[in-house]
Amino acid sequence: MSVMELLASRRTYRRFEQKPVPQDVIDDLIEAVRLSSCGANRQAVRLIIVNRPEDVARVQPMVKWAAYLPPEEGFPKEGEQPTLFVAVVQDTSISGDLDTDTGIALANLTLAAWAKGVGSCIMGSIDRPRLTELLGLTGHQKLHSMVALGYPSHSARVVPMTGETGVNYYLDENRDYCVPKRSKEEIARYL
Repeated sequence: MSVMELLASRRTYRRFEQKPVPQDVIDDLIEAVRLSSCGANRQAVRLIIVNRPEDVARVQPMVKWAAYLPPEEGFPKEGEQPTLFVAVVQDTSISGDLDTDTGIALANLTLAAWAKGVGSCIMGSIDRPRLTELLGLTGHQKLHSMVALGYPSHSARVVPMTGETGVNYYLDENRDYCVPKRSKEEIARYL
């Protein structure tokens, strides 16, 4: 699959098969973050891998899903939950634009996952105090986000944004995600 095909098809997934993500794929995700570009080569992004079923179950109630959808539609039900979480942590003892570096790392991580058929959902709406405690973060370690991962049990596709949809994603009749995107003309202009 070309990079453009990966970009076009990598969407956010919120329902997953109950199949573990294998260690070689997790290793690729870590490597993708390790190789990420970052300002002044600071390398301030750290990961905590949560893949044991009992630990994944402990994280699950501390993350929020699909703000645009009613909970019964946007929240994974029993048997649809992710099988892996990755905590994305910033080392604040390293100066610089940590949010930009973290964004690049997240893009690398989710694209590397999708290249192996693993879907993801980057979550910023999380219970940071409880997760910080659960993950054992201290001092200069700041929890930025959680990424839910697993093999998707639904589809997601890009659709044109309209006046009716706006930016709100929605489910179609098959409970697949439709993600409205602005047109190229609205995104870019030439000087």
